[in-house]
Amino acid sequence: MEPRIELLENGPTPKFYLAPMVRYSKVAFRQLVRLYDIDVCYTPMIYAKNFIESEKCRTSELSVCEDDSPLIVQFATDDPFILAEAAEMVCKCANGVDLNCGCPKQDVRSKGFGSALLNKPELLADMVRQTRARIPDPEFSVSLKIRVNQSIERTIDLCRKAEAAGVTHLTVHGRTPSQRAEPIDVEAIRIVKDSVNVPVIANGGITTLEEALILAKQTGVDGIMAANGLLDNPALFSGYECTPKKCVEDFMRLSREHGLDWLLYHQHLQYMLRPVFSAQQRRVFNELNGRLAIDQYLNALFHG
Repeated sequence: MEPRIELLENGPTPKFYLAPMVRYSKVAFRQLVRLYDIDVCYTPMIYAKNFIESEKCRTSELSVCEDDSPLIVQFATDDPFILAEAAEMVCKCANGVDLNCGCPKQDVRSKGFGSALLNKPELLADMVRQTRARIPDPEFSVSLKIRVNQSIERTIDLCRKAEAAGVTHLTVHGRTPSQRAEPIDVEAIRIVKDSVNVPVIANGGITTLEEALILAKQTGVDGIMAANGLLDNPALFSGYECTPKKCVEDFMRLSREHGLDWLLYHQHLQYMLRPVFSAQQRRVFNELNGRLAIDQYLNALFHG
């Protein structure tokens, strides 16, 4: 099926991105969505200072494989030198680093990270500048992922300062830090795109390919990023309305190959299969314990 071409009337198809989701954007899931039209994957958010100081953190938080590219490692920090050092540590195994400037969770904000940085455009510009100076390779990206501010003028000021400092691209989540499930501010994303010359990626609330392409047309952005929509349906950018059986089977295989923890494996499958399971099937599946029980249940369901 070629829904990307059918739905887009004019102009180039935007690039599609897997968002940096804590716990979920692991290598097995990244490899899965790459099979279904994702162009670029982000890692989960990693605390940069912990990554620099702890080998255990590096081993547990950043696992890559040979075909895991393009890959952007997202860090959380408020220190330009720490971000630059973390970037230097990953530049051989990734295609870029991204600074989390949008996470609204209180435990992240209380450290001065995430959306707490939105009110510090000069600091963000310095972080981009210091990182770019440490990694001069123009092919290695240094990007920011932000939320919009209540004041669009402040958002534009931040983005322009980041652009002047050498940012490679910007991802704009179309909600403010205080918003959760409200509709995204499409106009704010469009204004940001029109205000800078670097590529802009739109993020927030995407659950179908059609929604993604409409948002790209409304805003003129260069890419569309999805998070929860891809948890529910890793094949959404391939035009599927819900997770196809082949995608589930691909995930079962990839999670074995990359050693995904069975609890996380179970959670991913709960998201994927929730729309297609009956209430009874959901109850049974949710109570399964261990990888073997999960695989036996699904194999019987698919091939029994």
